[in-house]
Amino acid sequence: MTSKSLSDNKPVGVIGAGNFGSAVANLLAPQRDVILYARDEKVIHQMQAHHEIRGHKMRTNVQPTNDLEYIARECDVLFPIVPSAHFRGMMKQLSPHLHPYHILIHGTKGFDITLPEGQTLENTRKLNRSQVKTISEVIKEESVVVRVGCLAGPNLAKELAAGQPAATVIASHFNEVINLGKRLLRNDRFQVYGNNDLVGVELAGVLKNVIAIAAGALSGMGYGENAKGLLISRGMVEMVYLGRALGGNTTAFLGIAGVGDLVTTCNSSLSRNFNVGYRLAQGETLAEILASTDEIAEGINTVQIAKKCADYYKVRAPITGALYQVLFEDLTVKEALQYLMRYPLNVDIDFL
Repeated sequence: MTSKSLSDNKPVGVIGAGNFGSAVANLLAPQRDVILYARDEKVIHQMQAHHEIRGHKMRTNVQPTNDLEYIARECDVLFPIVPSAHFRGMMKQLSPHLHPYHILIHGTKGFDITLPEGQTLENTRKLNRSQVKTISEVIKEESVVVRVGCLAGPNLAKELAAGQPAATVIASHFNEVINLGKRLLRNDRFQVYGNNDLVGVELAGVLKNVIAIAAGALSGMGYGENAKGLLISRGMVEMVYLGRALGGNTTAFLGIAGVGDLVTTCNSSLSRNFNVGYRLAQGETLAEILASTDEIAEGINTVQIAKKCADYYKVRAPITGALYQVLFEDLTVKEALQYLMRYPLNVDIDFL
């Protein structure tokens, strides 16, 4: 059985109680009861005792659990929102409890990497598309689920939690998934759009994190809006080049999940990726930044992956290349900027 009639009375599940997962759970709660999966027992106890997570109040019909079998049994629709580094492992644990009738709409902006035995991301020179999987591809590889989607867009968790106006895109090959996502998430302060280019929307949401780190570095150096406008516009071109090489459609990068998310994260100190770049420009090392936070900035790994994909497909990606040298070699932010300003490029738009 590949599908069944979805009950409007069953709860919706969210897997991952980080800032974004918690915000999505609260967005869903006015429409349905929500079961929120958390690995951390402290989060479970905090929810049960005070109905809050890290000081943020959760709606009363959001129920915590640390049981993946339970959430899969009780919910036909699941929103997995966990870091990309842990996503495949989570799916391996969840998949024995999934059926073809389940619908999964993920909210993870990262890649999954498959490497030959003995290789690591650090010692791999180049990566091709067969080694780089989007999160929807991981879901389909690890489970029997057929109807898969993702949500992407300018969705800073703290602003969503505060009820500020925002929007997202539900992308899926299935219109049923898009329409369901709209019904569950849309409200008078949260607009939901649809897109059938699932891979393109995923790629846009991931690749913009690279440019967000660079934007934070510009801000950390004290540069103004002219420099940021230059970075965002050239960064968008770079995202399109690499996204097309990896199988995305150009139009996905021109919407909410592409330029919308890019502009937001390149202008916000609430973005973890922006803050990584800002702190690098202030003189901190990557090791110092990573040691001082328990939050994952997906863009750090994405820089490595994007650089090695660009090398494999011979894609022009000077921002990604310079940022790679800043993060993992010995180039300073100032030297990277000098290099980019001298980069020989005099055509504005050549991808349309």
